Amino acid sequence: MLRAERPSRPFLALVGLCALQSVFIGLRWGYDITALRYVLPVVASCLPPLVLTSFRSLIHRGTGDANGFRWLHAAPPALVLALLPLAPRLIDPALIVIFVGYALAVLDLGRAGPDALDEARFDGAVAAHRALVIAALSLCLSAFFDFAVFMDFEWSRGKNAAFLVSNANFLGLLLIGLTAIVAARARAEPVAAVEAAATYATAQDRQVLDRIHKLLVEQKLSRDENLTLSRLARRAGVPARQISGAVNRLAGKNVSRYINDFRIAEACRLLRDTDMSVTAVMLESGFQTKSNFNREFRRVTAASPAGWREKARSEPLAVITRVGAEGA
Repeated sequence: MLRAERPSRPFLALVGLCALQSVFIGLRWGYDITALRYVLPVVASCLPPLVLTSFRSLIHRGTGDANGFRWLHAAPPALVLALLPLAPRLIDPALIVIFVGYALAVLDLGRAGPDALDEARFDGAVAAHRALVIAALSLCLSAFFDFAVFMDFEWSRGKNAAFLVSNANFLGLLLIGLTAIVAARARAEPVAAVEAAATYATAQDRQVLDRIHKLLVEQKLSRDENLTLSRLARRAGVPARQISGAVNRLAGKNVSRYINDFRIAEACRLLRDTDMSVTAVMLESGFQTKSNFNREFRRVTAASPAGWREKARSEPLAVITRVGAEGA
C-alpha cells in the first residue's frame, strides 16, 4: 500500500493562502464587497514570502544560516499596511516590486538545478525544481497583471479592473497552488537527526563517487524512497555540494538522475527475475509514485515496465546489456 504523503507546513499554508485569496477576489469583484479592498493587498503581500519559505524548506540549511533574518519576511505586509492610510496610490507599485523581487529570490534557490533541492526525494526532485521555476514565473505573472490593473485605473478609472483581477490573478494563484502541491509531495518524510561526520575524504571526485557507489550498491541506499542529497551527504560524510560536483563531472548527470538510474536497474532486475507486480517493483526499488517511476523507467529503457518485462524474458541478453550500462 502506498503511504500517505504529508506536505510540509509552509506548503500547506501556501495552498491555504491561495484558496483564501481566491475567495476574497471573488467576493470583492463578484459581489462588490468594497471593504475587501483593504484586505486584499495585505493578503497578496503575504504570498511571495510564503512561496520563498515553502521552497526553501526543500533545501538543507546549516545552523549558521540566516534564520535570524526570517522576521524580514514580515516587511512586505507591514509595508502594505503602512501604505493603506498614508499613500494608497503606492500600494500597487509596492506589490509589483515585492512580487518580482521574491520571484528572483525563488529562482536563485534553484539556480544549481534539481540538486539544489537537497531535501527533496530523488524521485521527485526534478518535478519540484520545475514547480519552483513555474512558481517564480507565476509571481511575475501576478506582478504583470497588478501593473495592468494599475495602468487601467490611471487610463480608464478601473473600467477593466474587475475582469483583469478576477481572471488573471486567479490564474496566477492556481499555478502557485498547483506547484506547491507538486513540490510538497517531493519533500522527504522527517527522520531523526543524524550527526554529520566531522571529517571527510579529500575532494577528489573519483573517491567521492566510489564512496557513493559503495553506499548505493552494498548498503542498497538507493532503495530508500526518502533519500535526499543532504541525507546521502550525511551517510557518506561528504558535503552535498562535493557529491553534486563529482557526479556532474564524472557521470555527466545530476544526482537525482544518477540515483534513479540505480533504482531503474534494480527495478529491471526485479521485473526480469521475479513475478512481483509492477507496483511492488516500484516500491521495492525506491520510488513512491507511479508517475515518477514510469517517467524514469521510460527515460532509461524507452519502454514501459510491463513492456520491458515481456521483452526481457524473450530477449534477455539485449536488454540486460543496455540497462547495465545505464545504471553503472
